Amino acid sequence: MRTLELQHVTQEVRRLVQSINVHTAEPTMARLVQILEREPSPSGREAMRQIVANRQIASARQVPMCQDTGMVVVFAEVGQDLRLSGGSLRDAVAAGVREGYAEGYLRNSVVEEPLFERRNTGDNTPPVIHVDLVPGDRLRLVVAAKGFGAENMSWAKVLRPAEGVEGVKREVVRCVEEAGPNACPPVVVGVGLGGTLEVAALLAKKAVVRPMGSRNPDSRYAALELELLDLVNATGIGPQGWGGANTAMDVRIEHYPTHIAAIPLAVNLDCHLCRHAEAIL
Repeated sequence: MRTLELQHVTQEVRRLVQSINVHTAEPTMARLVQILEREPSPSGREAMRQIVANRQIASARQVPMCQDTGMVVVFAEVGQDLRLSGGSLRDAVAAGVREGYAEGYLRNSVVEEPLFERRNTGDNTPPVIHVDLVPGDRLRLVVAAKGFGAENMSWAKVLRPAEGVEGVKREVVRCVEEAGPNACPPVVVGVGLGGTLEVAALLAKKAVVRPMGSRNPDSRYAALELELLDLVNATGIGPQGWGGANTAMDVRIEHYPTHIAAIPLAVNLDCHLCRHAEAIL
């Protein structure tokens, strides 16, 4: 059995939260430039020009690309043959977030409880952590900084089985239309299907952090991803809501078995920042 000291987890999370707020992953940057070059709307092209310039400035000057530096969401896949030493995995991840946000001069946006006093925790913790036990002896971390302009526009509901594929298409497009400019398009649309209500929401979030342009391995769902991308872009909302042919950068679907009586559906929107990265320890 392999042993991993949790101080390495803290160090990696600290590095990742700073990096994703400053640097744009190469596939995402390539997609943004592609949209800029192909957007037919003059106002949409201008919005994309500013988006691309903002990314370049953020990377060159090592400053956050957005004032909302997000709530940190971490997917941790823990190998069943891995022994974690030196404390708690959740504490180690939280320490990495705390240190990374302080060192990177990143805005603290987390409140202690959601309804009454809403007092800021002052260090952007606690993060949201999802842990899965998987084969092997490695730890895979996917770290995301989720801004709430897009998160606020996300939702979950349960469809009747009879609504089928057409119902899913209708509701995904409706979610994007109702979000309009508020989710800072061009967005990434994560769709979760199946399981129970909370599983669908988790699947949608997992879809959001998939690599740019990746397709579902099931050809039926892959085709639906591309069809939904066309339908969303046909809304005409365009970059930053200024009108155009590029409302979404990508649509991704994750699915899970479900009950005969329902189709749980969740839509999680991500703004054009797409701040997520992974590391394997």
